[in-house]
Amino acid sequence: MKTNEASSLLADLPQGSKLLIVRLRSLGDLVLETPAIAALHSWRPDLQIHVLVEPRFAAVFDGNPAVSQVIFSRGLLEIARELRQRRFPIVFNQHGGPRSAFLTAASGSALRVCWKGFQFSFLYNVLVPDAKEFYGQAVVHTVEHRISQFYSTGLPRGPIPKAQVFPQAEVIESVKQIVSREGIEPGARYAVLQPGARSTGMRWPVEKFAEVARWLRRRHGIKSVVNLAPGDAEMAADVRNTMWDCCSVPDALNIRELIALVAQASILIGNDSGPVHLAAATGCPVVAIYGATNPAQWHPWQTNYRVVHTGAVFDPKRGDKSVAERELRHVSTIAVEEVCAACEELLT
Repeated sequence: MKTNEASSLLADLPQGSKLLIVRLRSLGDLVLETPAIAALHSWRPDLQIHVLVEPRFAAVFDGNPAVSQVIFSRGLLEIARELRQRRFPIVFNQHGGPRSAFLTAASGSALRVCWKGFQFSFLYNVLVPDAKEFYGQAVVHTVEHRISQFYSTGLPRGPIPKAQVFPQAEVIESVKQIVSREGIEPGARYAVLQPGARSTGMRWPVEKFAEVARWLRRRHGIKSVVNLAPGDAEMAADVRNTMWDCCSVPDALNIRELIALVAQASILIGNDSGPVHLAAATGCPVVAIYGATNPAQWHPWQTNYRVVHTGAVFDPKRGDKSVAERELRHVSTIAVEEVCAACEELLT
């Protein structure tokens, strides 16, 4: 299908039509899906927007008024059968991997949308330009990359909304109790520290997070709570041994609890990771520490934030992906003073 033919697909959908967005994982990726969803809903609130997601990340969409239904990705054949039965007139693959490609094709939708150059492109019949062709530049934020699928199929271009998640009232109350048990009085200011990340090469040292926590208490009277995700089990002992005297380290929180925790925090300081974007989507100020990830593509979206990074030089591969050609320094060498200075700008 030619680009000029694709440009009216969304506008031509009948009133009340369903559409499916395939974005299976991960936490930060799903948070950064919400601006495009909000833009679609604002333009055509009649559309029923369904999102296919892995169950462990589905809480990102709790209470989101733009999402009609979240569909849990389960066994491949089972979910393929369900998608086909739902008869979506159009499916947007915002993930781009093999599983999402198969599910997009298996949906039986007449219109299957993805970007040019992604895997299994023969399974799509609406291929939209990647960032370099669409925007005329190789590096754009991943939110801008994502929304280009919808711009190419008829969503009017305009200001892109903020990312947004919605803390649930009953969870807020339970998290207040957790924080209180950790020695933080009701209504007191606190920081959330995020020492975990996808890989060890993305992690700022735990002992430096501890120094920041001590500085926050000394300088601003702010206590710190450490978020340890289920995937951080291998570093949990190190965190507890290093930070016992300066931070509260509760047991791992689920996503609903984490949303409530960061929504009430004064600041989050963390490595490039899903919780950074989750905090930003609640309006919590964020200091994000970047190593081999391009902050131009992955910084917190439209919020009050500061980035501290290694000065890595990147080779852009596509709209949401760059490869670090060289790092001027390792993430571990970022000084505590740099992070504290970024915090100071957000707290004063």
